[in-house]
Amino acid sequence: MAKGFNRVILMGNLTRDPETRTTNTGQTVTNFGLAVNRTWRGADGNQQESVSYIDCVAWAKTGEVIAQYVGKGRPLLISGRLEQRSWEQDGQKRSKVEVVVEDFNFIDSRGGASTNSDNSEAKSRSNPAKPADKKGNKDTTIEDVEEPINLDDIPF
Repeated sequence: MAKGFNRVILMGNLTRDPETRTTNTGQTVTNFGLAVNRTWRGADGNQQESVSYIDCVAWAKTGEVIAQYVGKGRPLLISGRLEQRSWEQDGQKRSKVEVVVEDFNFIDSRGGASTNSDNSEAKSRSNPAKPADKKGNKDTTIEDVEEPINLDDIPF
């Protein structure tokens, strides 16, 4: 039998503030909703829009960080897996598909990525920014190199 693949990547806005609770075993779990917008052109040429509302769950430190730094209406990029839960309520069987968040990135209000869950702040401290060159640019381009490239120095 072939091995399955279950990966979800979504970007949207939180529909409500994250709710964090602790399980009987002492593990924290955070639940939140994500509204994902989709825009397309219909057959008539007019722009159409729809919204999907996705339930998400984040465990342990991942959920705690999300709950601490994002609230209702804030954008968030998540990746994880789909998981189906089943339970019985009032004598009826119920089920729900939700995204179990494994990784995330905070998105600033201008739409760009600002921070992610792999501790980018620590990475930036270990790789300090380059000093400015003579023209005041922080990134050096080919035009900024004063001496010509020796073709014998290229290993291929």
